[in-house]
Amino acid sequence: MNLIRFALRKPIMIMVGIIAIAYFSFTAIQKINVDIFPKVELPVIYIAMPYGGLSPAYMDGFMANEFQKVLIFVSGVKGIDFKSIQGFTLMKLTFYPGTDMAQASAEVSTQVSRAMGFLPPGAVPPQVVRFDGSSLPIGQLVFESPQRSITELQTLALTKIRPMFVNIPGATAPAPFGGNIRTIVVKVNPELMQSYGLSAEEVTTAIARNNFPSPAGNIRIGDQNLMSPVNTIAKGPEEFLNIPIRKGSGTTVFVRDIGTVEDAADGATGYAIINGKRSVYLPVIKKADASTLKVVDNLKAAIPMLKAALPEDVDIKYVFDQSSYIQRSLENLIHEGILGALLTGLMVFLFLKDSRGSLIVVLTIPIAILSAVIMLYMFGQTINVMTLSGLALAIGILVDEATVTIENIHQHFEMEKPKQRAILDALVEISIPKLLILFCILAVLIPSFMMDGIPRDMFMPLSMAVAFSMIASFIVSQTFVPIMANWLMKPGQFHHHKISLHKKKLTSFEKFKRRYLISIRYTEKRKGLVITSYFLLVLLIISLGISFIGTDVMPTSNSGDIQLRIVAPEGSRLEKTEDYLKKVTALVEKQLPENAIKISSAFVGLQPSATAINPVFLFTSASHEAVLQLSIDQEVYDGSMEALKEKIRNGVKNEIPELQINFEPMELVEKVMSQGAMTPLQVKVAAGQLKGAVGFANKI
Repeated sequence: MNLIRFALRKPIMIMVGIIAIAYFSFTAIQKINVDIFPKVELPVIYIAMPYGGLSPAYMDGFMANEFQKVLIFVSGVKGIDFKSIQGFTLMKLTFYPGTDMAQASAEVSTQVSRAMGFLPPGAVPPQVVRFDGSSLPIGQLVFESPQRSITELQTLALTKIRPMFVNIPGATAPAPFGGNIRTIVVKVNPELMQSYGLSAEEVTTAIARNNFPSPAGNIRIGDQNLMSPVNTIAKGPEEFLNIPIRKGSGTTVFVRDIGTVEDAADGATGYAIINGKRSVYLPVIKKADASTLKVVDNLKAAIPMLKAALPEDVDIKYVFDQSSYIQRSLENLIHEGILGALLTGLMVFLFLKDSRGSLIVVLTIPIAILSAVIMLYMFGQTINVMTLSGLALAIGILVDEATVTIENIHQHFEMEKPKQRAILDALVEISIPKLLILFCILAVLIPSFMMDGIPRDMFMPLSMAVAFSMIASFIVSQTFVPIMANWLMKPGQFHHHKISLHKKKLTSFEKFKRRYLISIRYTEKRKGLVITSYFLLVLLIISLGISFIGTDVMPTSNSGDIQLRIVAPEGSRLEKTEDYLKKVTALVEKQLPENAIKISSAFVGLQPSATAINPVFLFTSASHEAVLQLSIDQEVYDGSMEALKEKIRNGVKNEIPELQINFEPMELVEKVMSQGAMTPLQVKVAAGQLKGAVGFANKI
């Protein structure tokens, strides 16, 4: 009540505050990060350990086992999972909710350093990666060229484009997918080598002895100090031909005498397939403190700069843009806010015939939402799917509050009170009920403050968005609304409502009120029937909801992007798996209209051991596995993704029965909620021996 009186006495001060809200909200919107998820502390750490060529059994025994011995001492560890494949072990550490992940990361790094002393010679330190929303790709940068080899594209992506990500704020990238590291390959002729009485060990020793880095010296001549580099590094592949293998009293034997040298690449362990052709792509990762929308915008703006660093025949494209999810959420919030304000204003105008009151309602809702955005920014939150959901949820309640406030002012105007007295009495009359409603809504949100772990990180921003909107709405209704009502509304135009009550001609709103009062009197005489019917209806709705409505943490999005894992018969060669991939892609194309697939991106086989971090983003166990990602144009195909997946399952079962396919999370929302798991449901089978575990797993 004092707040209302203060507003009516000091209207200029209140309006200056409203202008300040508009200004600071604009500043907050410019600075606040826009992301898909809030800051979620997922209790997961990955350790990626490569060792080129080592068998899965040796990786498990000599690598995973040694790490497990020391990682059990890390504070808060809930579980340790290992995946060992040829040349690589991926370790996943899961922690209890509430664990300080910064401290856990430091402890993991310390224990990993301890384990290094027990690993086989030549083992390199592993990569330690914290898993959260910022650890996952937000898109792919695809490289295409009609004439360059995969190795050339890999080299360009690795040495030219990847370092330039430093100039793109908030963006980073792992090593490219699809190519192999450039390698100088020396091929020797066994017969020639034998004729000179040489062994393979002598050849490799000679090459290593004549190609190594060494420090430069200095030559002091007079007043000058000149650097004298030592020529111990081959400047090009052709110089390897001139390396002497055997020197001495006899004939000197050079590499050119027994073999050839090629500028090539490591043996292929995997391929990236873009639109049916072998290619290379860079996954785009955003940094933890960056905004997804800003990173994507910065990357798209930097593409001309990236293209300028490449040869003219090489093209790059950004595909599988994950920022579209948050973009749609923002558009939906703006749409809901505008629609809610306009419909409320229209409703007030239709029922109360008051255009000025409608204007007040339309202005009240955005002020409350903008105030909430300022508070979210001050509390370190971001604009994400949860805060947007909270703001969208609050709009419905704000509409009700604004309507009730304006309607009650009308009621007091009809009593022919003085203007300010009518406004004051109207707002004082409903201030306590509105305050109680505010407290009830805030009480409903209290449980989110008592959660821990991922649920707290997810639902706290939603609760804060609703709470800030409601508090701002209450304050605005007690200050801004009475001032605008005093300035804009004219009580004289409502006096005819009182007269019309004694006439036969009633307004539409008064007719509605009379019918409502008649229905109230009717139900008062049948209280038992009404209460019984109410509870029966509630039970029926709850039963139907439990029976037919599914439950999930986040709603599914029909974005048009799908990902499936293809498992060929075990032991299949890389080329055979690639053929299977092409068959599956052709089968999917048959299920869709022509040109429905905008882009297809796949990876077949294993990641090279030189790129240890890559399996964290895309894990495959052997050459018989492939992962296919499809982006479907929803303007061409607007059907259900789930129905399409079922058609693909049936098609593969009928046409390629030897294949196994699994659909995996594709959108960033699904990947974060699954905490890196390939499928929504995973079953762990344990036994004393590996063979026994495999047998039980096959039975399941």
